[in-house]
Amino acid sequence: MSGPSPLIFVVSGETSGDNLAGRLMAALKRKTDGKVRFAGVGGPASEAQGLTSLFPMRDLSLVGLAEVLPHLPRLIRRLNQTTDAVRALMPDAVVTVDSAGFSTRLAHHLRGSGIPVVHYVAPQLWAWRPGRARKLAKRVDHLMALLPFEEAFFAGYGIPCTYVGHPAIEGGAGHGDGLGFRTRHGIPPDAPLLCVVPGSRASEVHRMLPVFGEALHRLKDRHPDLQVVIPVVDATAETVREDTRDWSLNVTLVDTGERYDAFAAADAALAKSGTVTLELALAKVPMVVAYRVSAATAFLIRRMGVSVEHASLANLLVGREVVPEFIQEACTGPALAEAVGGLLDSEEAREMQRAGFRELTEVLGEPDPPPSERAAQVVLDIVNGRDKST
Repeated sequence: MSGPSPLIFVVSGETSGDNLAGRLMAALKRKTDGKVRFAGVGGPASEAQGLTSLFPMRDLSLVGLAEVLPHLPRLIRRLNQTTDAVRALMPDAVVTVDSAGFSTRLAHHLRGSGIPVVHYVAPQLWAWRPGRARKLAKRVDHLMALLPFEEAFFAGYGIPCTYVGHPAIEGGAGHGDGLGFRTRHGIPPDAPLLCVVPGSRASEVHRMLPVFGEALHRLKDRHPDLQVVIPVVDATAETVREDTRDWSLNVTLVDTGERYDAFAAADAALAKSGTVTLELALAKVPMVVAYRVSAATAFLIRRMGVSVEHASLANLLVGREVVPEFIQEACTGPALAEAVGGLLDSEEAREMQRAGFRELTEVLGEPDPPPSERAAQVVLDIVNGRDKST
């Protein structure tokens, strides 16, 4: 131990990872009666638990090789700064949360330090280039997995891995107040309401919002009274506001703290592929999933050889297409408008998705204790030298 209470160095690089880190930190506080200290990199959720970030988390919020390259010098500086801070503080453990590119490089820089490195959110190597798991085994001491099958996958490569459960399970996604949300924001009870989620990173918002906007304006002809709600994070709120200012639609922007109420109020959703699609599924919101990266990034991904049929977690876990996916070239305004319009027009189509969501709930189960508590226990066991698998 380094002092009277364990010091945990936590690193998260984007909003969903920061939310995950915040829950983990809160659980660590509960399990230690507050006798735990934090340092590292994070955003509002981590800072609310007492972390003072080394630098703004947004410096790491990049996705896709083509998006990362122009910012590479800054990322290298931040990597070196983080490495130096860890080595100076000598924490009891380093917990990196998602952001696999930055996290695995940090773990590599810390080899030989004697500090255990735990990575939270096992990277989806089972989807492409599974052989890279061998390299990961040399960098991290333990993985915490969100999906049930990942524990056995990584164990096959000699990586200690614990399935802790997906954070969406305990996040309350299915317990929003839809009527209250509509009342607060002046949305008529019978107006069709579409929840639009373009992503939490600026690069995603810039790429997704134009095609989403084209789709929505096409939908307006069929649904002239269509209402749109967009949950936004602080880092992209102004970008979303500017990019939607000229939309000839009834658009309501809300903080992500209201997103579960927005889900409950929505008839359907149009969402960027990611964690939010699982939250929407748990909230039983029928959806259309879309995603685009730059042409250069798409080329590189295809060269890697993707080995899974589905992009969204709902489809992946159920093993069939529960929600329609429009990825890369298929992600166009007309195609999205047609798919979303089909959901808004058909209760049968919406109910078919809800049936799939019920299957998903059975697959995920309800881990007891909840995911954040399980993750906190893994970290504490490692700090206390009780991790028998390493």
